Amino acid sequence: MRLTNILVRSFFFLAVAAAGAGLIHAQTLQPQPAPSQTQQQQPVEAGKLASTAVEQAAKDLEKAKADLASLQSAVKQASDDDDALVASAGKADQLNRSLVAISGGFGPRLDQIKARLAELGEPPKEGQPPEAEIVTTERNALTAERAQINAITGDTDNLTAAIGKLVNEVAQLRRTLFADTLLRRTDISVSVLEDAASAFTQEWTAFSQALASWLGFVLKFKSMAFLAAIFMSLATALILLSGGYRFFGRYLQRKETNEQPSYISRLSIAFWSTLIRSFSLAALLVSSYFFLSSFNVLRPDIAPVIASLFASIGLVYFVRRFTNAVFAPAEPHWRLVKLSNRGASSLGACLLAMAVVHALDYFLGSISEAMGSPLVLTVVRSLVAALIIGLILIAASFGRPMLARDGDPDAPGRHWPRGMAIILRVLGAGLIIAAVTGYVGLARFVASQLIVTGAVGVTTYIGLLSGKAISRTETFGDTMPGRFLARRFKLGPVAVDQVGLLVGFLIYGVALATGIPLILLLWGFHVQDLVLITYRLFTEVRLGGITISLLGIVTGIVLFAFGYLMTRWVQRWLDGNVMARSHVDLGVRNSVKTGIGYLGVGIAALIGVSAAGIDLSSFALFASALSVGIGFGLQNIVSNFVSGLILLVERPFKVGDHVVSGTAEGIVKRISVRATEIETFRKQSIIVPNSELINAQVGNWTHRNRMGRSEIPVSVSYHSDPQAVMDILLELVNAVPLVLRNPEPHVEFLRFGPYSLDFELRFMLADMGDGMKVRNDLRIAILKRFRAEGIEIPLPQSDVVFHRQPDVIGAEPAVADIEKPEPEAEIDEDDGRVRRLRSKTADGNAKS
Repeated sequence: MRLTNILVRSFFFLAVAAAGAGLIHAQTLQPQPAPSQTQQQQPVEAGKLASTAVEQAAKDLEKAKADLASLQSAVKQASDDDDALVASAGKADQLNRSLVAISGGFGPRLDQIKARLAELGEPPKEGQPPEAEIVTTERNALTAERAQINAITGDTDNLTAAIGKLVNEVAQLRRTLFADTLLRRTDISVSVLEDAASAFTQEWTAFSQALASWLGFVLKFKSMAFLAAIFMSLATALILLSGGYRFFGRYLQRKETNEQPSYISRLSIAFWSTLIRSFSLAALLVSSYFFLSSFNVLRPDIAPVIASLFASIGLVYFVRRFTNAVFAPAEPHWRLVKLSNRGASSLGACLLAMAVVHALDYFLGSISEAMGSPLVLTVVRSLVAALIIGLILIAASFGRPMLARDGDPDAPGRHWPRGMAIILRVLGAGLIIAAVTGYVGLARFVASQLIVTGAVGVTTYIGLLSGKAISRTETFGDTMPGRFLARRFKLGPVAVDQVGLLVGFLIYGVALATGIPLILLLWGFHVQDLVLITYRLFTEVRLGGITISLLGIVTGIVLFAFGYLMTRWVQRWLDGNVMARSHVDLGVRNSVKTGIGYLGVGIAALIGVSAAGIDLSSFALFASALSVGIGFGLQNIVSNFVSGLILLVERPFKVGDHVVSGTAEGIVKRISVRATEIETFRKQSIIVPNSELINAQVGNWTHRNRMGRSEIPVSVSYHSDPQAVMDILLELVNAVPLVLRNPEPHVEFLRFGPYSLDFELRFMLADMGDGMKVRNDLRIAILKRFRAEGIEIPLPQSDVVFHRQPDVIGAEPAVADIEKPEPEAEIDEDDGRVRRLRSKTADGNAKS
């Protein structure tokens, strides 16, 4: 162990000496040494590589300019096509990212050029001695290269600004196109209706012929492919349904035996049953379309019709699941809103009817687009759909869906609250008026958003309510998943409650990640828009002049967590497999573990910060303020930190040592960089700042080893034989196995006491931790042996002297003068307890 300590200290001081020697050597070097051949070749090779990179960047810039010109031309030509504008915006964003990569790639090279030019210094002025030709050549080459890089960077910035301008132009064109489409007015007349009826007849005839032709072609030439696609679709549906009910069946069905379900159970089943079943059907429909398309069964004119049919089926099913989950017409105890049974049924029917109208309008619209029908048919069809939805809203406003005051769901309900009824009537009348006055597009858009966006928004809100309910204190433990986790992993109530908080946040994430993209898509956004928004959200969040990448931050956190876990694993492995098998001292093991921990966490933090893309130079001002704060207010913290490092390296005491400082005495339990934990013999933990242990005197009973001396004071009466007492004490102490024989025990005759002969038995122990037990056993053995040998241990004595005066008439009564003893306490140095109490007379002599 001692050798290990010497090696650790030697390594530390050698490292310090090497660093100091390196500094001294650096100071003795000449300011501009003659470059060697290798040093001459390195700038040349770097210059060649940089020249190649500059040439490639110039070619990429020329290509980017051409791409930008083509995008500008495409935007001008497709100013009335929203899909084309979306595609142009996506290409512009990709082009912008490539330019950012070109500009950012020259950052390290510019830093190298700046550093090298600083090393070379300024060219010599007139009157100064000339410099080496190679230095002048290198400076000129670096200056020219820096000029080329600055030119490319300037061109990149100009192109980036032009791309930003183009993106803003595309956004403005899309907003204008959206507003023009919604506010476009169409004259509604009898002739328009007649034209629409004629167009509908022609469209239906053409579609029937196309459908029959397609079915005949499929049955004649694609029958096997069609059957294979149907089989694969059904197999996918069977797998999804069986797997869904296997894993989520308990969360999708309401228990008939549960007559009073909790609020969280109603919310959870409503949200998950709607979400999972809707996604299951959506997966079935998407896989069916995928297989039909993959097997070349669909024809170009039939494919969009089949897609719209599947989308319409999915919409109607989603609204049906939503109304059943929220209103629960047949199960009032599972209902989420206070409605009567009749009101729940009527509202569910109204919503389903509006969804069917919207789905039919969308499906027939896809047929019109596939058949190339005139625009008048689309206008009239949207007019009819808007009128029907408006009438449904007005009819629903006159209903009595609210729960009766007595709470009986079977009783006739009450009318809508006045505000809600007015809102429904205004919406219905507004749709009808907008459609009749010719703003069919606006009326149709509002009607579709009321149905689909309303259903998606309410479902998302139910999901948020479910997450909030799960996150409440002591709620998750009462649910089935909470009881399962507690039983499976043996979690306590606090751990289950924390898991419930995490589950609540996950439900928040699922609800928002599902609802927000769907609502954005319904409001006119494209998938490419969502991808671009998501990319910028995770990579380019700007706060003033600072750019934050959420993806980079998450990556940095993950890398830091991985580094932290690896550090802890290395600590455990090194401590349990290497140092434990080598029987390394406990203090050395603690120091090595602590050092590895700080080193690993520091490296993990640096890697995490670098991966997060955080520029530490942006925090220069903050660091300056922090340094001032350290200089004034954080002196003690820094002092304790440095003192902790000194304690870990110098190791004046280690974990497990018995130390005595000015504030505490006990066993060292832990040494950190700020404070040291000392546990007293009464099991009290005392946290001592490291600076106090460095600056003050600290006694360490076990610094070199755990061997120490122990003493037992013994007093006998004056009638005892001193030699016999000493022989008995040595005999008893030599019989103890834990007492060392070298140095051997001995007995000291200390003094002639006031009423006793005072001896002290002294012996050495290999481990001071055994001192209490050994002294206790020896005292019992000494007492028994003294009693057997007739050796008396005297008690403290006091003399009381009475002074009696002669009897005189008129004199005061005799007063007894009592000599009060002065107690003298002897304290055992081993455990600090009082062993004897003597009493002395005023003259200091014991009297009998």
